[in-house]
Amino acid sequence: MAGVPANGVPIAAAPVTAGQGGALPNTVRHHSAAAPLAPRARFFPALAAVYRAQLSRARVSRIPLLFVATFQSVGIMILMRGVVDGGSEARAVVAGSSVLVVAFVALNLLAQYFGQLRASGGLDHYATLPVPPASVVLGTAAAYASFTLPGTLVTAVFGSVLFGLPMGGLWILAAVVPLAGAALAGLGAALGLLAPRQELATLAGQLGMSAALLLGVLPPERMPDVIVWARDLLPSTYGVEAFARTFEPHPDWAAVLLDLGVCAGVGALSLAVATWAYRRAAVR
Repeated sequence: MAGVPANGVPIAAAPVTAGQGGALPNTVRHHSAAAPLAPRARFFPALAAVYRAQLSRARVSRIPLLFVATFQSVGIMILMRGVVDGGSEARAVVAGSSVLVVAFVALNLLAQYFGQLRASGGLDHYATLPVPPASVVLGTAAAYASFTLPGTLVTAVFGSVLFGLPMGGLWILAAVVPLAGAALAGLGAALGLLAPRQELATLAGQLGMSAALLLGVLPPERMPDVIVWARDLLPSTYGVEAFARTFEPHPDWAAVLLDLGVCAGVGALSLAVATWAYRRAAVR
């Protein structure tokens, strides 16, 4: 820059001249070099950071909705008590109503959240962070699914008392909730990210929860074959079946493990689709 002495006459700065061979001095070349970028965050630390951030956010805004989800499932069981006496139908109603809490939060609310995030430009914030896309999807899905365990447990205990079912197998919820939650959360995130508008994401989440209600709560013995086939395509069905088997006098644990394995496979597939949908939405 030009210097200005006391007499007010500017003095031009000496130009930077090239050295022999036209090369710039070492100091100039050093300062013009691009600074190296910081390394990307590793997957598991990034996943833990996103999970804690989403858990803190959801703790304030989602607890009232979790109460609504639990109250809704309890109300459905009370209504079904008038037409279902016991047996396999009662087991299906209690198991389906319990997993419905997971569907309301992990599928419905997560579809709305990612639809709103995409519409408001919130994905740009995550795109600028050096975190893997899978950690954003998995961390958010895990945070939403974590809030479903208390409501699911309350619903299962109330339903067991209401229908006179044994409660010795309620421990299986520790496996059913995360596996069914992963499958439904991945589906909800994919719906929210792939929907072209926020309103359509909300509609898709509502329709998905309605499908979980109709196909999961109602006993399959009373449904036509076409509905039973559609029920097999719903990710939460296998979590419902695994939980319902534990109410039997002598549970078939091999079948329970098989249902949980299918639920885990569907969950991994749905989360992979959600991760792909996140990458697709983030670059647009």
